[in-house]
Amino acid sequence: MIARVTPTVGLPICLDEQGRWKPGRSYHYVDAAYARALEGAGASALYLPPQGDPQALVERIDALLVPGGDDLLPAQPYPADVPFDPVPAHQLAFDKALLAAALARGIPVLGVCYGMQLLALARGGELHYDLATDLPGSDPHRLAASETHAVQVEPGSRLFAIAGARELRVSSRHHQAVSDPGSGLRVCARSRDGVIEAIEAADGFCLGVQWHPEGQDDAESEALFRAFVAAALPGRKRRKSRAAISAPKIAK
Repeated sequence: MIARVTPTVGLPICLDEQGRWKPGRSYHYVDAAYARALEGAGASALYLPPQGDPQALVERIDALLVPGGDDLLPAQPYPADVPFDPVPAHQLAFDKALLAAALARGIPVLGVCYGMQLLALARGGELHYDLATDLPGSDPHRLAASETHAVQVEPGSRLFAIAGARELRVSSRHHQAVSDPGSGLRVCARSRDGVIEAIEAADGFCLGVQWHPEGQDDAESEALFRAFVAAALPGRKRRKSRAAISAPKIAK
C-alpha cells in the first residue's frame, strides 16, 4: 500500500499590536478559510507567526502561501483623508524574509492580496498605495464579502491554464494594487479598469492574485488551490526519498 503524500504549506499569520481584542495584548490571527482551502486541495497548513530564522522555517515546508493582510505604507505622504492600516513592522520584516527564502529555494509560492503586493515588491516592482488617489476613476475594489467583479485572464498564462476561463468573477477587499509586477513576473489578469489583478512567473509556480479565492466557493478557486498543492508534491516526494535513503538501518 502506497502512503498518501501530503505537502506542508507554510502560512504566515497576521500580527495585531493595536489591542483590537483586549487592550495591552498582541494577537496572531488569520482567516481559517486558507487552511480549509489547503486541506480541501490535499495539503496541510503550517501556521508561521513572526519569529526568528525565517530561512530555517522555509526548509521545513513544501510551499508558501502569503495571505491577505494590512496596508503597505508609501514612501511619500498621501492626502490626509486617505486612511492606512499599516502592517506591523515586525510582521512585515518576517514576511519579507520568509518570502525571500522561499523564492531563493524555488518552492511554489502563492500570494493573496497583500501577499501578491509583497511578491511584486520582492521582485523590484511598485504599487498603487491608494487606487482612488493614484488611479482616479478606477472602479471600487473594496467590496462587501458577497460582492464580486470581473477580471480578464490572459490566454496562454498559467492562471488561464488553471482556471480554464477567460473571465472570472472575484471577491476583492483592497484599496492598494500592483502597478509594476517587477522583474521576472508578468501580468496575467486585469479588471476592466486596467488594475492588475494577477501576476505570475514564467517558470515554476509563483503566482499572485489580488482577490480572495480562499473565500470563494467556485470551481476556479478550487482549481487554483489544487494546482498550487500539486506543484508542491514533487518537492515533498524528493525530500521523503532522500530521507529514506539517508536514514540509518537498524539491525534486527
